[in-house]
Amino acid sequence: MTTRTTRSGRVTATREVILSTAERLFAEHGVYAVSNRQISEAAGQGNTAAVGYHFGTKADLVRAIIRKHTVEIDRIRDRIIAEMGDSDDPRDWVACMVRPTTEHLATLGNPTWFARFGAQIMTDPALRGVMAEESMSSPSLVRTVEGLKRCLPQLPPEVRAERNDMTRQLMVHMNAERERLLADGLPTARTTWQDAAAGLVDAIVGLWRAPVTGS
Repeated sequence: MTTRTTRSGRVTATREVILSTAERLFAEHGVYAVSNRQISEAAGQGNTAAVGYHFGTKADLVRAIIRKHTVEIDRIRDRIIAEMGDSDDPRDWVACMVRPTTEHLATLGNPTWFARFGAQIMTDPALRGVMAEESMSSPSLVRTVEGLKRCLPQLPPEVRAERNDMTRQLMVHMNAERERLLADGLPTARTTWQDAAAGLVDAIVGLWRAPVTGS
C-alpha cells in the first residue's frame, strides 16, 4: 500500500509540474510554437515523452490546464451568485462573469500565466472550441448568462450574440494584457485585480446598455 501511495503521489506531482510548465510556455509563446518535448525538458522530465504519457494529445493537455483553474473559478462564481440572489440588475450578472477570474488570478500572486494562456487559446481556431466547451459546461456560468439575458429582454438575438462576443473579447484580452504588464513589472491602469474587475464591469455594462441602431 505504501509503495502504491508513494507512486501515486509522484504521478500527481509530475502531472502538476507538467501542467504548470505547459501553461507558462503556452502563455509566453503560443500553443503550437511549443512542442511536447520542450515542455518535458522545461519541466525537468528525463523522459521527453512524459507529456504524451500523462495527458495524450495537445488538446487534452490544454483541456487539463483549463480544468485546473475553472474548478476554483466556478467555486467563486457559485459564492457570488449565492450572495446576490435572483438579481434583476445587469451589473450583478456582468460581475458574475468578470469577478471569478480576476479574484482567482489575484490569489495566484505574480507572475501568473492563465490569462495569457486563455488569450492564446481563444485566438487559435483549432483549440478555441475546447475553451468554449469547458466554459459552457459550468452550471454557474450558464446561470449567469441566463440571468443577464433575463435582465435585457429587449435586445434582438443577433445583437445579443454580437455583444456576447464583445464581452468575451474584453474579458479575455484585458485580463491577459494586465497579467503581461504585471509579469513585466510595468505600470497598470488599476492597482489591484479587484479594481481592474470594477473597471471591466463598468465597460461591459455600458456595452450591454448601449443603444441598438441599424445600418
